[in-house]
Amino acid sequence: MDKTSFIKEKLQAASYNELPSFISEYSSDERKAVQNLVESAKKKIAAHEKELARLETMRIYEHKYEDQGLICGIDEVGRGPLAGPVVAGAVILPKNCEILYINDSKQLSEKKREELYDEIMEKAIATGIGMASPERIDEINILQATYEAMREAISKLGVKPAVLLNDAVTIPDVDKSIWQVPIIKGDAKSASIAAASIIAKVTRDRMMVQYEEVFPEYGFASNKGYGAAAHIEALKKYGPCPIHRRSFIKNFIDINSL
Repeated sequence: MDKTSFIKEKLQAASYNELPSFISEYSSDERKAVQNLVESAKKKIAAHEKELARLETMRIYEHKYEDQGLICGIDEVGRGPLAGPVVAGAVILPKNCEILYINDSKQLSEKKREELYDEIMEKAIATGIGMASPERIDEINILQATYEAMREAISKLGVKPAVLLNDAVTIPDVDKSIWQVPIIKGDAKSASIAAASIIAKVTRDRMMVQYEEVFPEYGFASNKGYGAAAHIEALKKYGPCPIHRRSFIKNFIDINSL
């Protein structure tokens, strides 16, 4: 291995904290290839600092209410699909918890969501998942089913939060001693809500992949139960399966004839 290749591998293996030493060690090397690696290291530092600044803006609400006690982020996924449950996540993160690239789950790739899921589950003080089945959604409507899933997620935390940071809603029938803070587009503004969004999304997506094995006609692994054209075509061809929401599919098939 030539020296430049060795330096390149050294950069690739370097942690963020090792980058300044790398720059100091090789900044005087006049070879163009090495200088390019030094510039790459500087860009990595700049990108890391930019992400730290973005993450700090995601902790504004956490800082605002941190003196109240434990803060829990709440979010849901799956209100819109034609099939599958609605799933809610609840997450309590430690103060100043640093999880880089945490964001609204819809803004992340599947791979990044999976990586962040593991980190959230490792670092969180407590997490909870709640869900409402398709039958329950049909019975009490999607909004009430969502609230029910959120309350279940809170109940599974294992510790009682002092503050709930909610994505846009105030959840009815929650312990009155818990302060609720609804935040419009909260999953993009609060690290706690974003974390809840991620664990809910990953949990639900994994469930829909499993449903694909039981009901392969509908493409649940790829469409996650949403109304993709191929899903609707399969629904019309094969009719609904047990996880379809009858109240959601009535615009596509005659459910009265089932």
